[in-house]
Amino acid sequence: MRRPSGTVLLERALSKLGIASRQDTRAWILAGRLGVNGQLASDPFMPVVPETARFELDGKPLARSRWQTLLLHKPRGCVTTRQDEHGRPTVFDLLPPSDLYLHAVGRLDLATSGLLLLTNDSRLSAWLTDPKNAVPRVYVVTVRGEVSEENIWQMETGIMDQGEQLVAGSITLRKKSQRESHLTVTLHEGKNREVRRMFSACGHEVTSLKRVALGGLTLGDLAAGAWRELTAAELRATFPGVPLSET
Repeated sequence: MRRPSGTVLLERALSKLGIASRQDTRAWILAGRLGVNGQLASDPFMPVVPETARFELDGKPLARSRWQTLLLHKPRGCVTTRQDEHGRPTVFDLLPPSDLYLHAVGRLDLATSGLLLLTNDSRLSAWLTDPKNAVPRVYVVTVRGEVSEENIWQMETGIMDQGEQLVAGSITLRKKSQRESHLTVTLHEGKNREVRRMFSACGHEVTSLKRVALGGLTLGDLAAGAWRELTAAELRATFPGVPLSET
């Protein structure tokens, strides 16, 4: 069954508000300690609207955490989940200890580096990842072999992969040889492994992939593994009309 618009599962809601992890939320529900809108919660999969729901722990209101959004230069070899079952380093290992439950806005896979936003604002992350807002994502890409103009045309007009159409907003060929090609790719949707899949469908393996911009935000001179805090004013100036939950 499809969830009502604007809702998320209860087990995710407190994490998105920066109040508690999913694990904590599930434990509180099982122990009969978590109240939602005046009722004890019993189902971690209950749909709720995080921004308007009233949460209580042991009958006392749960305070929302300080609003925070970070721009991180994700290094290659890190995953974007909070914990990894294979013991690989995560982007959260790069941050100082904190009681704020940040989540990544979209994901970059293990072998991809570059710009990644981390926030405890679910309205911000939902707006940035909503395809209708077409927030551009810019990547610098290196692939094996010589990419042809026909390949670029295919990817810019739409290429089918695994029953899904993948379309690049624009592609600029910066340098090419028989050995490899260097390109800049702009996307307007965040489909899973989209850049790698497009080039693979054209017969080219991606050997290096880095996201350098998200809308008007860029990495600048931020070193790999480093991060900086973004202000609400900066985000509003960069993304006019973006809804924020900060107070």
